[in-house]
Amino acid sequence: MGQLKVTLCAGAAVVAATLTPTAYAADGGGISMTPTAPAPGADVALRVGDCAGSRTGTAVSAAFVTDVRLTGTDGTLAGESRVRSTLTAGTYDVKVSCGDATRTGALTVVAPGSPSTAPPSRHPAAPASPVAPVQAGGGGAAELAVVDARAAGPGTAHTVTGLVLAGVAATAVALRSARRSRRQR
Repeated sequence: MGQLKVTLCAGAAVVAATLTPTAYAADGGGISMTPTAPAPGADVALRVGDCAGSRTGTAVSAAFVTDVRLTGTDGTLAGESRVRSTLTAGTYDVKVSCGDATRTGALTVVAPGSPSTAPPSRHPAAPASPVAPVQAGGGGAAELAVVDARAAGPGTAHTVTGLVLAGVAATAVALRSARRSRRQR
């Protein structure tokens, strides 16, 4: 009975592996998008099969906030983007380039509030911003890196406070030592 289960499971795995490329090819050139019908401002995950020999690729669409950088191995690439929050409902072309291959698919954007074909989200919906990539570069940290440490060191008030505290500590230690020496006699 155990061998029958193993045989059936192995057969199911072979069938699934055989039919997977066909399923991707049937959805528009091997491009799979989740959700298939997002609303403006929604995040979209892209998966592209049949990019043999490529570890990177790019997906471009007027529906996306930015071009999608696709990465992966074994000819399957994946990436994420966000649908522009200013789009109107409709169908938008998605052009994917990986290696020497170029393929085109379609993304259907639904009106806000319409039921989409998205799986239930694990996270609350994020606001539809930013609408462009973040300009990274350190922000205000550059000013802090330029400050001269000698100019920003302790001043006279810090020095006097430190000396007073050191004197109080020395006096406390001397008094305690004197008390102990009197007790031992």
